[in-house]
Amino acid sequence: MGRIAIGIEYDGAAFHGWQRQSDAISVQQVLEKALGQVADSAVELSCAGRTDAGVHARAQIAHFDTAAARNPRAWLLGTNSALPPAVNLRWVQPVAAHFHARFGALRRSYRYVILNQLTRSSLAAGRALVVYRPLDAAAMQLAANDLIGEHDFSAFRAAECQARSPVRRIESITVRRRDAWVIVEVSANAFLQHMVRNIVGTLLAVGSGDAPPGRVREQLDSRQRSSGEATVAAHGLYLWRVDYPPEFGLPDDSAMIDPWGTNGP
Repeated sequence: MGRIAIGIEYDGAAFHGWQRQSDAISVQQVLEKALGQVADSAVELSCAGRTDAGVHARAQIAHFDTAAARNPRAWLLGTNSALPPAVNLRWVQPVAAHFHARFGALRRSYRYVILNQLTRSSLAAGRALVVYRPLDAAAMQLAANDLIGEHDFSAFRAAECQARSPVRRIESITVRRRDAWVIVEVSANAFLQHMVRNIVGTLLAVGSGDAPPGRVREQLDSRQRSSGEATVAAHGLYLWRVDYPPEFGLPDDSAMIDPWGTNGP
């Protein structure tokens, strides 16, 4: 029995989230079916982060155990040939038996993509949130700084979130603008359900002038989700990167074109 790690990208609009569902199609479901065809046996995946319905992934990581003897090229090409266009394996790599996609991750990074202009965009539809009012990215960054560190993020979790503890550690959060694009990137040890989307909702209130930068600290300290701004749409959110100890030798980054470069816009 060997353990295999895979790097995955997908368009979340086509799926009801990552996790297998009894009454809706999920990323996990289609991947396990395709991998099972190559393995000629059932495959069960564990992933780095269970994305919600509509959320995209640039670099989701998962692993599975199998007795099937296949080389990485056979896994990669065979699986992709059995997958729908909305999901794709980027790489396949055998890993040590103690590797775990979820529990072995050092940090996870999400990006939220905002198109800040007066008109809608046909090309960005389903890929970015269009905000028509002018946004002050500097004010959003000032507000976001209050979230860095280890905190109780109850005020930014979904009401149905089932995590045992609301405490998470945000290592970095940046708000960058390039022309009409505003990108919010958050890196943390782990995330609560809807955490990034709720953070971005509050930052948008600051950026549009509806709230002062101190609003983020006020919401954090309240520990009450009911007092928070609206949760932003899922289609602007991307699981952007997952980092692991270098001993596993996983590929460093996605092959997808990044118009903002490794360090963002």
